[in-house]
Formats: sequence, C-alpha cells, structure tokens
Amino acid sequence: MKNGFTSIDRRSFLGAAAGAAAVGIATAGTGRAYAQTGQSPSGSIQPAITRQIGRTGRSVTALGLGTFLTFDLVPGDPRDRLREVVARYAAGGGGVIDTSPLYGSAEVTVGAFLSEMPETRDIFLANKIWSTGEYLGDTSHATASLEQSRLRVWRSTVDLMQCHSITNAGVVLPLLQAWKKEGHIRHVGVTHHESSHQAELTRFIDGGEVDVVQTNYSIFNRTAEERLLPAAADKGVGVLVNLPLEKARLMHIVEDRPLPDFAREFEAASWAQFFLKWVIAHPAVTSVLCGTSDPDHMSDNLGAMRGLLPDAAMRRRMVRHMETIPGFDAIGTLPWYPGKDARYQGQIRQAQSLARARLAN
Repeated sequence: MKNGFTSIDRRSFLGAAAGAAAVGIATAGTGRAYAQTGQSPSGSIQPAITRQIGRTGRSVTALGLGTFLTFDLVPGDPRDRLREVVARYAAGGGGVIDTSPLYGSAEVTVGAFLSEMPETRDIFLANKIWSTGEYLGDTSHATASLEQSRLRVWRSTVDLMQCHSITNAGVVLPLLQAWKKEGHIRHVGVTHHESSHQAELTRFIDGGEVDVVQTNYSIFNRTAEERLLPAAADKGVGVLVNLPLEKARLMHIVEDRPLPDFAREFEAASWAQFFLKWVIAHPAVTSVLCGTSDPDHMSDNLGAMRGLLPDAAMRRRMVRHMETIPGFDAIGTLPWYPGKDARYQGQIRQAQSLARARLAN
C-alpha cells in the first residue's frame, strides 16, 4: 500500500463508507471519500454538480441512475436492494433516472419506488418508446406505449421520452414533438448505445429535432468526441451518457489495482469515481447514467458528482494512465459484467436463454 488514498479500491472504499453511514464522511488515510451527504473535510456540504439542458434550461444532476439489466427482476423476486439503491441515490442528491418498457421489469420497479418515496417527487424521469406499428406511419403502438408507461411510472407527464435505439424515428420523433406540445412529455430525445449510430444521432442534433440525445461514452470509447458532443454543445442539446463503466468491464481490468496518485487532484476516491468523473468533466455531457443493483456501489458512485473534476489536461493524463493497464485496449472484446452476469438473470436474460435453448434443440 503506497498510502491510504492512492491504494484505496472500490471494496476498501465501500467498507469505510458502510461504517460512515448515510450522514458520515468515509476516510482512508490522508484522503477522504464523501459519503451520501457530500460533506467535505471542512464540514461544509458540497453541492451536487448539475448541468442544464440548453434548449429548455432544465437543470439536472450530472450523475443519473440507469436501470437496464440491473433493475430487471423476475416478478416476485425481492426488490429490497433496488429500493435501497434508489433511496440512497435520492438521499445523496441524485435527480435523474432512466428506464424503458424494454428493460424487463425495470420500468414497473422504478414506478413503484417513485410512487412510494416522497423524496423522489422531483426526479427527472427519462423513459423510452420502441415502436414500429402495424404499418408504415402507424402511431397506435407508440401511443399505447406512452399510456402504459404513464401508468407504470404513475406520472401524468414524463420529463423525457426518447425514441429507443432510433427505432422508427421518422414516425416516432414527430409524434414525440406533438406530445410535447400537448403537455404529455417535456423533452424529446433519441438514444443508442453503439458508436456506429453516433453519426445518425448527430444528424438529429443538427436538424433541431431533439432536446436530448443519449449515447455511449467512456474513457475507453471516446468516439462521441469526434462529432456528437461538439454538435450537442453547439445546438444546446442535452447529452445523457450510457456505458460510462463499459458494463463493469472497466472495473474488471482495474480490480485490485491502486488508484494513481494524481486521482487526489480531482478528489476521486475509488476507480468508479475516477471513470465517472472523467465522463462528467466533458462540458457537453449533461448527465451520466450509471446502473447498479448494489446499494454500496450507489453510495460510491455518488461521490463522482461532488467536488473537483479533472480539467482537459488531467483527462488526457487519465487516458494515458489507462493505456498502460493490461487489457484496456481489449475491453470491447469482453462480455458485459465479467464474472457478474449471474446477478442479472431477470426477464431479459431468461428470455435470451430460452431463445438460445430453442435454437440448440
């Protein structure tokens, strides 16, 4: 161990944070990881980092909560850990949750928690629509999806409705614009999680068709910097980021490795905060969606939206450091959630397994 700060990893941070509880300060040697209150060493409360969606002026927190796979359970399974994840996120100042009807039971679970927790009343809820209709131009499926989602999340107005994975965008986006005028939704968006579709997302930005785009972006996959992020900044379009930890693949390759000494310069107390702060620090990024089913990981992630952020020179230094770590250049070849996939066996994974079994017979 080099010193108490630079050697702290996710597990040791979480051990300290668990002892500090929701209102304490987690410490390790000379460094400090702010727990859910965001309390600094001087005792002051550090405000959560927020960003504005330029086209509308809506302010949101720089760290959002994603729900793909992590919130998908088989009906009847206990949801206590997920409830605690949402509770800690809200208590820690988090203000954005992203879900979808395609995320198995996630949308229903999110709606249940939002309904029972008064502290989540002002959470910016981002949802999605995946609809092709019975024929070209048919909007009945999309309309039914909106009504179903409003029932599931128990909100009359959805903050952001996104065309999921650019599916049938030529029909869905004009419909979303109409819904925005009618007051059913507040923002129009479009999403994808693959870099090969970023040029198409950029065309929607340039065409003024959306308030928000959602794209993949991480310290490993930086292609969004080429066109999408500059275009969004120029047009005042919000950017939600998915895959900031590359579905735990980044965490996998740094497991048991110490944080570099320079992480203290931007107050990153764990590898998760290191990676999340790298993404949050890009000025065009509005909110970074990071999913987890582990309440302690949620507490750790919350530290990324408080305190200092790396500047451009530091971000380059962070990339150079990661390029020295074996396996970093091959992250794209790894499966999602290496060694942890068994944790996420909800409706989606069960359906995929059934499909594979049927093909194998």
